[in-house]
Amino acid sequence: MTVRVLVVDDEPDVEALFRQQFRREVGQGLYVLDFALSGEAALNKLDGCIGEQIILLVSDINMPGMSGLDLLPMVKARRPELPVFMISAYGDADRVKTALDRGASKFITKPVDFPQLKQDVSLVVADARTGE
Repeated sequence: MTVRVLVVDDEPDVEALFRQQFRREVGQGLYVLDFALSGEAALNKLDGCIGEQIILLVSDINMPGMSGLDLLPMVKARRPELPVFMISAYGDADRVKTALDRGASKFITKPVDFPQLKQDVSLVVADARTGE
C-alpha cells in the first residue's frame, strides 16, 4: 500500500521546499508527498480517491479563507485517527493550546526544524506500515 503525507500551505514555494527536504525518503519509496494550497483543497483530497492512503496531514495555520485551525476539526470529523501536525510562525501559548485542543498531534514553530520533522514523519509512517 502506498502511504501519503498531505502538506497544506497557501504558499506555493512550500512544495519545492518539502520536496527538496524529503527527496531521499520519497526517492526510496517510503511515502508520497501530496500538496494542497488551501483547506478546501485538502478536504477534497481527503474525500477523494487517495484519501485512505493519507497517513499524516501537515498544515500551516495562517491561510486565507479556511485557516489551519478551522481545517483541523473538519479533518478530525472525517478521520479521527489521522495524525495532524500544525505549523505556524506564531507559537504563543493560546495558539498551541487551541491546536492541541482541536486534535493536533504536534505543533511546529517556523522556521521548521526539518531534521526533527523528518524523524516525526518517519515515526508516523512506521506506525502506519505496522498497521497494514
